[in-house]
Amino acid sequence: MRAIVLLSGGLDSTTILALAREQDYDCFALTIDYGQRHGAEIDAARKLARHHGALEHRIVHIDYGQFGGSALTDVKLPIPTTVGQGIPITYVPARNTVMLSVALGWAEVVEAGTIFIGVNAVDYSGYPDCRPEFIAAFQALARVATKAGIEGNAIDIRAPLIHMGKADIIALGMRLGVDYATTVSCYKADCAGRACGECDACRLRREGFTAAAVSDPTRYSN
Repeated sequence: MRAIVLLSGGLDSTTILALAREQDYDCFALTIDYGQRHGAEIDAARKLARHHGALEHRIVHIDYGQFGGSALTDVKLPIPTTVGQGIPITYVPARNTVMLSVALGWAEVVEAGTIFIGVNAVDYSGYPDCRPEFIAAFQALARVATKAGIEGNAIDIRAPLIHMGKADIIALGMRLGVDYATTVSCYKADCAGRACGECDACRLRREGFTAAAVSDPTRYSN
């Protein structure tokens, strides 16, 4: 069995890669460099793909930074340190749609029957493309927009973490032997991958380790 695994270098996607490997998939890890503020998570993805035995790891460059519109791609927009209402400014417009589209194309080329994505609808920041409705809609798209789908071999879009809390995800990763110290989740990580400890991603990650009763291995900048 072959699978494309979207691998950001963060906690969720690394857990997904470890889970797919446990399920005996030959994994093709795909990292999208979308013009985010730092490259630490991409460096982490390289290490994690090797560690978890990805058959191949590709890094695809799509410069979302030229459009702006998100605090993750536009350095003029501050990363929030408090939880606000509605969809936050850290939302990157249509990011998961683009990432899954690239994954869908590579899946057809390597004849992978499955795409894994680590989106989560419980402990998340309110992003619309992390919800079950989005995954279901993209699955429907995969059936009609690809040669594989038209020929009756639609590529399966799987989001195993979508209904899990962060603590449950961490517990799963610990069972799978994930080294979370290597992962990078912070929106403002420095070049060494050290976390700010203040952004929403850091808050959710820290709360997850606390709830899972697991020592937080995150390296913080202060």
